[in-house]
Amino acid sequence: MSFNPTQFLFSLMVTAMLSNTVLATNADEPLVFISSFESGDRGAINAYRLEVETGRLKQVHRTGDAENPFFLVVSPDQRFLYSIHAKKFGGNEPEQIAAYALEGRTGRLKLLNRQSTRGTASCYLEMDATGKAVLVSNYSTGNLASLPVKEDGSLGEAASFFQHAGSSVDPTRQKRPYAHCIVVSPNNRFAFVADLGLDQVLSYRLDAATAKLSPNAPPFVKTRPGAGPRHLTFHPNGKHVYVINELSNSVTLFDHVAESGTLSERQTISTLPADFVGTSHCADLKITPNGRFLYGTNRGHDSIAAYRLLDDGTLALIGIEPSLGKGPQNLAIAASGKLLLCANMPGSNVAVFRIDDPTGSLKSVGEPISVPSPSCIRLLP
Repeated sequence: MSFNPTQFLFSLMVTAMLSNTVLATNADEPLVFISSFESGDRGAINAYRLEVETGRLKQVHRTGDAENPFFLVVSPDQRFLYSIHAKKFGGNEPEQIAAYALEGRTGRLKLLNRQSTRGTASCYLEMDATGKAVLVSNYSTGNLASLPVKEDGSLGEAASFFQHAGSSVDPTRQKRPYAHCIVVSPNNRFAFVADLGLDQVLSYRLDAATAKLSPNAPPFVKTRPGAGPRHLTFHPNGKHVYVINELSNSVTLFDHVAESGTLSERQTISTLPADFVGTSHCADLKITPNGRFLYGTNRGHDSIAAYRLLDDGTLALIGIEPSLGKGPQNLAIAASGKLLLCANMPGSNVAVFRIDDPTGSLKSVGEPISVPSPSCIRLLP
Protein backbone atom coordinates (compact mmCIF):
# COMPACT_ATOMS: atom_id res chain seq x y z
CA MET A 1 0.00 0.00 0.00
CA SER A 2 1.45 3.39 -1.00
CA PHE A 3 2.08 6.19 1.52
CA ASN A 4 -0.47 9.03 1.34
CA PRO A 5 0.91 12.24 2.97
CA THR A 6 -2.47 13.97 3.01
CA GLN A 7 -4.18 11.05 4.71
CA PHE A 8 -1.30 10.75 7.21
CA LEU A 9 -1.55 14.44 8.20
CA PHE A 10 -5.32 14.16 8.53
CA SER A 11 -4.87 11.16 10.83
CA LEU A 12 -2.44 13.12 13.02
CA MET A 13 -4.90 16.02 13.26
CA VAL A 14 -7.75 13.72 14.32
CA THR A 15 -5.54 12.04 16.93
CA ALA A 16 -4.52 15.42 18.34
CA MET A 17 -8.12 16.60 18.44
CA LEU A 18 -9.21 13.44 20.28
CA SER A 19 -6.29 13.78 22.69
CA ASN A 20 -7.20 17.38 23.43
CA THR A 21 -10.82 16.37 23.96
CA VAL A 22 -9.76 13.76 26.52
CA LEU A 23 -7.52 16.27 28.28
CA ALA A 24 -10.31 18.85 28.37
CA THR A 25 -12.71 16.26 29.76
CA ASN A 26 -10.23 15.30 32.48
CA ALA A 27 -9.65 18.96 33.29
CA ASP A 28 -13.38 19.35 33.88
CA GLU A 29 -13.45 16.42 36.29
CA PRO A 30 -12.87 17.33 39.95
CA LEU A 31 -9.74 15.91 41.53
CA VAL A 32 -10.46 14.04 44.76
CA PHE A 33 -7.96 13.18 47.51
CA ILE A 34 -8.96 10.48 49.99
CA SER A 35 -6.74 9.52 52.91
CA SER A 36 -6.30 5.92 54.07
CA PHE A 37 -5.97 6.03 57.87
CA GLU A 38 -3.48 3.18 58.18
CA SER A 39 0.09 2.76 59.40
CA GLY A 40 3.10 1.53 57.48
CA ASP A 41 2.71 0.70 53.80
CA ARG A 42 -1.09 0.74 54.02
CA GLY A 43 -1.19 4.42 54.91
CA ALA A 44 -1.70 6.54 51.80
CA ILE A 45 -3.20 9.59 50.15
CA ASN A 46 -5.24 8.37 47.18
CA ALA A 47 -6.09 10.60 44.21
CA TYR A 48 -9.18 10.08 42.06
CA ARG A 49 -11.04 11.75 39.21
CA LEU A 50 -14.75 12.28 39.78
CA GLU A 51 -17.01 11.90 36.75
CA VAL A 52 -19.67 14.50 37.49
CA GLU A 53 -22.33 12.99 35.24
CA THR A 54 -22.01 9.43 36.51
CA GLY A 55 -20.59 9.96 40.00
CA ARG A 56 -17.88 7.42 39.23
CA LEU A 57 -14.50 7.68 41.00
CA LYS A 58 -11.42 6.65 38.98
CA GLN A 59 -8.11 6.31 40.82
CA VAL A 60 -5.23 8.14 39.18
CA HIS A 61 -2.47 7.98 41.80
CA ARG A 62 -1.52 6.71 45.25
CA THR A 63 0.97 8.53 47.47
CA GLY A 64 2.54 6.16 49.97
CA ASP A 65 4.78 6.95 52.94
CA ALA A 66 1.84 8.80 54.50
CA GLU A 67 1.33 7.11 57.83
CA ASN A 68 -2.04 7.54 59.52
CA PRO A 69 -3.01 10.56 57.38
CA PHE A 70 -6.18 11.16 59.37
CA PHE A 71 -7.03 14.59 57.95
CA LEU A 72 -6.16 16.65 54.88
CA VAL A 73 -6.42 20.26 53.75
CA VAL A 74 -5.63 21.87 50.38
CA SER A 75 -4.33 25.42 49.98
CA PRO A 76 -6.71 28.03 48.52
CA ASP A 77 -4.64 28.24 45.32
CA GLN A 78 -4.68 24.41 45.05
CA ARG A 79 -0.88 24.23 44.83
CA PHE A 80 -0.26 22.48 48.15
CA LEU A 81 -1.77 19.74 50.30
CA TYR A 82 -1.20 19.22 54.02
CA SER A 83 -1.77 15.96 55.86
CA ILE A 84 -1.51 14.55 59.35
CA HIS A 85 1.44 12.15 59.56
CA ALA A 86 1.88 9.85 62.57
CA LYS A 87 3.78 6.61 62.99
CA LYS A 88 1.58 5.98 66.04
CA PHE A 89 -1.64 7.99 66.08
CA GLY A 90 -2.47 9.21 69.59
CA GLY A 91 0.79 7.92 71.05
CA ASN A 92 3.20 9.62 73.43
CA GLU A 93 5.12 11.55 70.79
CA PRO A 94 3.74 14.65 69.04
CA GLU A 95 2.53 13.99 65.52
CA GLN A 96 3.42 15.87 62.37
CA ILE A 97 1.90 17.81 59.50
CA ALA A 98 3.31 16.79 56.14
CA ALA A 99 3.44 19.48 53.43
CA TYR A 100 3.15 18.39 49.80
CA ALA A 101 3.29 20.22 46.48
CA LEU A 102 0.63 19.19 43.94
CA GLU A 103 2.07 18.24 40.56
CA GLY A 104 -0.58 19.96 38.46
CA ARG A 105 -3.82 17.99 38.18
CA THR A 106 -2.13 14.60 38.05
CA GLY A 107 -2.89 13.65 41.64
CA ARG A 108 0.82 13.25 42.31
CA LEU A 109 2.29 14.81 45.45
CA LYS A 110 5.84 15.88 46.23
CA LEU A 111 6.82 15.91 49.90
CA LEU A 112 8.23 19.29 50.98
CA ASN A 113 8.73 18.86 54.73
CA ARG A 114 7.06 17.88 58.00
CA GLN A 115 6.53 19.88 61.20
CA SER A 116 5.32 18.96 64.68
CA THR A 117 1.64 19.44 65.56
CA ARG A 118 2.65 19.93 69.23
CA GLY A 119 0.09 17.33 70.27
CA THR A 120 -1.26 13.80 69.74
CA ALA A 121 -4.27 12.34 67.93
CA SER A 122 -4.03 15.34 65.62
CA CYS A 123 -7.45 15.17 64.01
CA TYR A 124 -8.21 18.34 62.04
CA LEU A 125 -6.37 20.71 59.70
CA GLU A 126 -7.50 24.09 58.45
CA MET A 127 -5.96 26.81 56.26
CA ASP A 128 -6.72 30.50 56.28
CA ALA A 129 -8.01 32.21 53.13
CA THR A 130 -4.62 33.73 52.27
CA GLY A 131 -2.83 30.39 52.45
CA LYS A 132 -0.32 31.73 54.95
CA ALA A 133 -1.33 29.70 58.01
CA VAL A 134 -2.12 26.07 58.77
CA LEU A 135 -4.08 25.38 61.96
CA VAL A 136 -4.27 22.01 63.73
CA SER A 137 -6.34 20.65 66.61
CA ASN A 138 -5.03 17.78 68.74
CA TYR A 139 -7.68 15.54 70.28
CA SER A 140 -5.84 13.45 72.88
CA THR A 141 -3.78 16.30 74.32
CA GLY A 142 -6.61 18.86 74.07
CA ASN A 143 -4.57 21.60 72.43
CA LEU A 144 -4.05 23.43 69.14
CA ALA A 145 -1.30 25.09 67.15
CA SER A 146 -0.86 27.41 64.18
CA LEU A 147 2.02 27.10 61.72
CA PRO A 148 3.29 29.58 59.11
CA VAL A 149 3.42 28.59 55.44
CA LYS A 150 6.60 29.51 53.56
CA GLU A 151 6.72 30.77 49.96
CA ASP A 152 7.48 27.29 48.64
CA GLY A 153 4.54 25.77 50.55
CA SER A 154 6.65 24.15 53.25
CA LEU A 155 5.81 24.69 56.92
CA GLY A 156 7.66 26.59 59.61
CA GLU A 157 7.57 25.69 63.29
CA ALA A 158 4.44 26.51 65.29
CA ALA A 159 3.88 30.26 65.66
CA SER A 160 1.32 29.83 68.45
CA PHE A 161 0.15 27.06 70.76
CA PHE A 162 -2.74 26.83 73.23
CA GLN A 163 -3.51 24.18 75.81
CA HIS A 164 -7.16 23.80 76.83
CA ALA A 165 -8.10 22.94 80.42
CA GLY A 166 -11.18 21.66 82.20
CA SER A 167 -13.81 18.92 81.87
CA SER A 168 -17.55 18.38 81.53
CA VAL A 169 -20.32 16.03 82.68
CA ASP A 170 -19.48 12.71 80.97
CA PRO A 171 -16.95 10.98 83.28
CA THR A 172 -15.70 8.72 80.47
CA ARG A 173 -15.53 10.98 77.42
CA GLN A 174 -15.23 14.43 79.02
CA LYS A 175 -12.78 14.10 81.90
CA ARG A 176 -10.36 16.46 80.13
CA PRO A 177 -10.24 18.67 77.01
CA TYR A 178 -10.47 17.06 73.57
CA ALA A 179 -9.98 19.67 70.84
CA HIS A 180 -11.69 18.14 67.82
CA CYS A 181 -11.77 20.70 65.02
CA ILE A 182 -10.59 24.19 64.14
CA VAL A 183 -12.33 26.29 61.48
CA VAL A 184 -11.53 29.78 60.19
CA SER A 185 -14.39 32.29 59.87
CA PRO A 186 -15.41 33.54 56.39
CA ASN A 187 -13.86 36.97 57.08
CA ASN A 188 -10.53 35.25 57.96
CA ARG A 189 -10.33 37.08 61.31
CA PHE A 190 -11.24 34.29 63.75
CA ALA A 191 -10.73 30.58 64.31
CA PHE A 192 -13.32 28.48 66.14
CA VAL A 193 -12.45 25.26 67.97
CA ALA A 194 -14.99 22.61 68.95
CA ASP A 195 -13.76 20.93 72.14
CA LEU A 196 -15.65 17.71 72.84
CA GLY A 197 -14.31 17.36 76.37
CA LEU A 198 -15.25 20.86 77.52
CA ASP A 199 -18.66 21.24 75.81
CA GLN A 200 -17.36 24.50 74.40
CA VAL A 201 -16.75 26.20 71.08
CA LEU A 202 -13.71 28.38 71.68
CA SER A 203 -12.94 31.53 69.69
CA TYR A 204 -9.47 32.80 68.74
CA ARG A 205 -8.40 35.88 66.84
CA LEU A 206 -6.27 35.11 63.79
CA ASP A 207 -3.44 37.20 62.40
CA ALA A 208 -2.93 35.42 59.08
CA ALA A 209 0.19 37.41 58.14
CA THR A 210 2.08 36.02 61.13
CA ALA A 211 0.06 32.79 61.48
CA LYS A 212 -0.59 33.67 65.12
CA LEU A 213 -3.69 33.07 67.22
CA SER A 214 -4.81 34.87 70.37
CA PRO A 215 -7.86 34.25 72.61
CA ASN A 216 -10.97 36.20 71.67
CA ALA A 217 -13.25 37.94 74.17
CA PRO A 218 -15.41 36.21 75.19
CA PRO A 219 -13.12 33.19 74.74
CA PHE A 220 -15.85 30.56 74.25
CA VAL A 221 -19.54 29.71 74.09
CA LYS A 222 -20.96 26.69 75.90
CA THR A 223 -22.91 23.89 74.26
CA ARG A 224 -25.43 21.81 76.16
CA PRO A 225 -23.89 19.64 78.92
CA GLY A 226 -22.80 16.28 77.52
CA ALA A 227 -23.25 17.35 73.90
CA GLY A 228 -19.64 16.73 72.92
CA PRO A 229 -19.18 19.22 70.04
CA ARG A 230 -17.05 17.63 67.33
CA HIS A 231 -17.10 19.46 63.97
CA LEU A 232 -18.50 22.81 62.87
CA THR A 233 -19.17 24.62 59.62
CA PHE A 234 -20.30 28.07 58.51
CA HIS A 235 -23.32 28.86 56.39
CA PRO A 236 -22.17 30.46 53.10
CA ASN A 237 -23.73 33.77 54.21
CA GLY A 238 -21.48 33.80 57.30
CA LYS A 239 -24.40 34.52 59.63
CA HIS A 240 -24.78 31.03 61.07
CA VAL A 241 -22.53 28.30 62.48
CA TYR A 242 -23.62 24.66 62.70
CA VAL A 243 -22.00 22.30 65.22
CA ILE A 244 -22.44 18.54 65.15
CA ASN A 245 -22.39 16.99 68.63
CA GLU A 246 -20.77 13.55 68.80
CA LEU A 247 -22.14 12.44 72.17
CA SER A 248 -25.72 13.76 72.04
CA ASN A 249 -26.22 12.92 68.33
CA SER A 250 -27.46 16.35 67.39
CA VAL A 251 -26.74 19.50 65.36
CA THR A 252 -26.76 22.92 67.04
CA LEU A 253 -27.33 26.20 65.21
CA PHE A 254 -25.51 29.28 66.47
CA ASP A 255 -26.03 32.80 65.19
CA HIS A 256 -22.69 34.38 64.31
CA VAL A 257 -21.62 38.02 64.67
CA ALA A 258 -18.81 38.40 62.16
CA GLU A 259 -17.24 41.57 63.58
CA SER A 260 -16.78 40.20 67.10
CA GLY A 261 -16.50 36.48 66.38
CA THR A 262 -19.22 35.67 68.91
CA LEU A 263 -21.84 32.91 68.82
CA SER A 264 -25.30 32.50 70.37
CA GLU A 265 -27.26 29.24 70.37
CA ARG A 266 -30.66 29.16 68.68
CA GLN A 267 -31.61 25.56 67.84
CA THR A 268 -30.60 21.96 68.50
CA ILE A 269 -32.03 19.08 66.45
CA SER A 270 -31.44 15.31 66.59
CA THR A 271 -29.59 13.40 63.88
CA LEU A 272 -31.25 10.06 64.70
CA PRO A 273 -34.73 8.58 64.19
CA ALA A 274 -36.96 8.96 67.24
CA ASP A 275 -37.31 5.18 67.57
CA PHE A 276 -33.57 4.37 67.36
CA VAL A 277 -32.25 2.18 70.18
CA GLY A 278 -28.53 1.57 70.37
CA THR A 279 -25.18 3.33 70.38
CA SER A 280 -24.30 5.92 67.79
CA HIS A 281 -21.95 8.89 67.61
CA CYS A 282 -21.96 11.76 65.13
CA ALA A 283 -18.88 12.66 63.11
CA ASP A 284 -19.02 15.21 60.27
CA LEU A 285 -21.32 17.78 58.68
CA LYS A 286 -21.32 19.70 55.41
CA ILE A 287 -23.49 22.38 53.74
CA THR A 288 -24.19 22.64 50.02
CA PRO A 289 -22.55 25.66 48.32
CA ASN A 290 -25.96 27.30 47.79
CA GLY A 291 -26.68 27.13 51.54
CA ARG A 292 -29.93 25.20 51.11
CA PHE A 293 -29.08 21.79 52.60
CA LEU A 294 -26.97 20.34 55.43
CA TYR A 295 -25.87 16.74 55.95
CA GLY A 296 -24.50 15.04 59.08
CA THR A 297 -23.20 11.54 59.75
CA ASN A 298 -24.18 8.95 62.35
CA ARG A 299 -21.61 6.27 63.21
CA GLY A 300 -23.43 3.30 64.73
CA HIS A 301 -26.73 4.01 63.05
CA ASP A 302 -24.50 4.28 59.94
CA SER A 303 -26.52 6.92 58.21
CA ILE A 304 -26.57 10.46 56.85
CA ALA A 305 -29.13 12.90 58.23
CA ALA A 306 -30.30 15.46 55.66
CA TYR A 307 -31.75 18.86 56.58
CA ARG A 308 -33.28 21.79 54.75
CA LEU A 309 -31.94 25.17 55.88
CA LEU A 310 -34.75 27.70 56.19
CA ASP A 311 -34.40 31.41 55.48
CA ASP A 312 -33.60 32.17 59.13
CA GLY A 313 -30.93 29.44 59.26
CA THR A 314 -32.95 26.91 61.25
CA LEU A 315 -32.93 23.25 60.26
CA ALA A 316 -35.83 21.06 59.15
CA LEU A 317 -35.24 17.32 58.80
CA ILE A 318 -35.61 15.95 55.26
CA GLY A 319 -34.74 12.33 55.98
CA ILE A 320 -32.09 9.91 57.23
CA GLU A 321 -30.45 7.69 54.62
CA PRO A 322 -28.10 4.69 55.03
CA SER A 323 -24.46 5.64 54.47
CA LEU A 324 -23.86 2.35 52.60
CA GLY A 325 -20.97 1.46 54.88
CA LYS A 326 -19.93 1.15 58.50
CA GLY A 327 -18.91 4.26 60.45
CA PRO A 328 -19.46 7.28 58.14
CA GLN A 329 -16.50 9.44 59.14
CA ASN A 330 -16.23 12.30 56.67
CA LEU A 331 -18.28 14.04 53.99
CA ALA A 332 -17.47 16.17 50.96
CA ILE A 333 -19.78 17.99 48.54
CA ALA A 334 -18.84 18.81 44.94
CA ALA A 335 -18.66 22.48 43.98
CA SER A 336 -21.71 21.97 41.78
CA GLY A 337 -23.70 20.97 44.87
CA LYS A 338 -24.99 17.91 42.98
CA LEU A 339 -22.87 15.14 44.49
CA LEU A 340 -22.03 14.14 48.08
CA LEU A 341 -19.20 11.74 48.94
CA CYS A 342 -19.15 9.78 52.20
CA ALA A 343 -16.07 8.07 53.67
CA ASN A 344 -17.12 5.00 55.68
CA MET A 345 -13.85 4.52 57.56
CA PRO A 346 -14.28 1.15 59.37
CA GLY A 347 -16.33 -0.04 56.39
CA SER A 348 -13.38 0.73 54.07
CA ASN A 349 -15.46 2.24 51.30
CA VAL A 350 -16.49 5.58 49.83
CA ALA A 351 -20.09 6.04 48.70
CA VAL A 352 -21.29 8.67 46.24
CA PHE A 353 -24.79 10.17 46.43
CA ARG A 354 -26.65 12.46 44.09
CA ILE A 355 -28.32 15.44 45.80
CA ASP A 356 -31.82 16.13 44.52
CA ASP A 357 -31.91 19.87 43.89
CA PRO A 358 -35.53 20.62 44.77
CA THR A 359 -35.73 18.44 47.89
CA GLY A 360 -32.16 17.85 49.16
CA SER A 361 -32.78 14.11 49.41
CA LEU A 362 -29.94 11.69 48.67
CA LYS A 363 -29.82 8.87 46.11
CA SER A 364 -26.87 6.51 45.85
CA VAL A 365 -24.87 6.50 42.62
CA GLY A 366 -23.65 2.99 41.85
CA GLU A 367 -21.79 0.77 44.28
CA PRO A 368 -19.37 2.28 46.85
CA ILE A 369 -15.71 1.95 45.91
CA SER A 370 -13.25 0.09 48.12
CA VAL A 371 -10.75 2.34 49.93
CA PRO A 372 -8.76 1.13 52.96
CA SER A 373 -9.93 3.04 56.07
CA PRO A 374 -10.93 6.30 54.36
CA SER A 375 -10.86 9.12 56.93
CA CYS A 376 -10.91 12.38 54.96
CA ILE A 377 -12.07 13.54 51.52
CA ARG A 378 -10.94 16.72 49.77
CA LEU A 379 -12.38 17.79 46.40
CA LEU A 380 -10.66 20.20 44.03
CA PRO A 381 -13.05 21.66 41.46
